[in-house]
Amino acid sequence: MANGLKGEVIAKWMGLSVRACRGHIAGLPDMLDAHGRFQAGVIAARAGLLEPKGDGA
Repeated sequence: MANGLKGEVIAKWMGLSVRACRGHIAGLPDMLDAHGRFQAGVIAARAGLLEPKGDGA
């Protein structure tokens, strides 16, 4: 998600169904006590939960 990948790609990469992946993504703001996906991303980045993009991708 942080790298701009779509849910379908993330689901395949994680070995989940698209529906399960979307459910997990939808739950991230609540898990991080955020008001939306953007704020959840900021909180995750500040907490060091995201890996930096590699090779300029």
